[in-house]
Amino acid sequence: MTSWGARLFRLHRPLVLLAGAMTALLIASVLGLLFDDRTLVNAPIWAKPFKFAVSVGMYALTLAWLLSLVQRGKRAGWWMGTVFAVGIGADMALLVWQVVFRGRTLHFNKATEADVMINNFVAGGAYTAWLATVAVVILLLCQKLPDRALASSLRWGTALAAGGMALAMVMFSATKAQQAVFATGGKPSTFGAHTVGLEDGGPGLPLIGWSTVGGDLRIPHFVGIHAIQALPLIALALAALARRYPALSTDLVRRRLVRTAAVGYAGLIALVAWQALRGQSIVRPDFWTLAAFAGLVAVVVLGVVGSLRTAAAAREAALIS
Repeated sequence: MTSWGARLFRLHRPLVLLAGAMTALLIASVLGLLFDDRTLVNAPIWAKPFKFAVSVGMYALTLAWLLSLVQRGKRAGWWMGTVFAVGIGADMALLVWQVVFRGRTLHFNKATEADVMINNFVAGGAYTAWLATVAVVILLLCQKLPDRALASSLRWGTALAAGGMALAMVMFSATKAQQAVFATGGKPSTFGAHTVGLEDGGPGLPLIGWSTVGGDLRIPHFVGIHAIQALPLIALALAALARRYPALSTDLVRRRLVRTAAVGYAGLIALVAWQALRGQSIVRPDFWTLAAFAGLVAVVVLGVVGSLRTAAAAREAALIS
């Protein structure tokens, strides 16, 4: 076994197994996209398994790596990872069964008793995984890691990921059309939606399906949950660049840069959530969205400049002394 394979084998095994299952599902989804011409809500029937396989596989491996850093509460961390793997693994199995084999929508589907039961099971698995992620955030806050910049990125990344998961709850509220059905004493076949201002199933971006004509709550959810990868990658990149650039050589500067990135990332989540809730497509931002984005970029740039100036001042003080 290679050293890389040995390190992977030593990671949290249930999460690694989940990632392996997602790899198999990803391959099956690619084949399905190529050879299965069925559609569901105006999208290829294998598109949802494809997207979830990529996202869940990446998340599982990242969480397994994070748990390898836990020393205080290691056993509790193992159980939280296992709870996450079981909850999301069950959800993915139900997703494939409902979408691919039954040919029916998964989320928001209240058409039959079977649909309601599957929907409730999936919601239970998602809430369980969210609680497990929150527990991992708390565990990471209790760890003392040697690289303060990396430690900061892990804590911010998992906290924002937990928030990104929580954003999914916004989707599970009645739309205006569904409220109108309730008002007449009826019972709508769906409860909740991805799209704001329009019905699900309208024009969307290729494969990922994000609405090109209305707001889409999947976007802030997606951006949020992947903070768990983005911020640690930034910290690792800064550590690698520190070998070439003296300004990044101290933990303090890299930690400030990571915190600046975290503030920027949190701002981006808030921005795309605000945009979606106003019923605005990600590809059709209005003046206020662009202005808010420009302000966010300015804040991040100022934070970066301030952090680098701190490094320069520290070097000058060291030379004088």
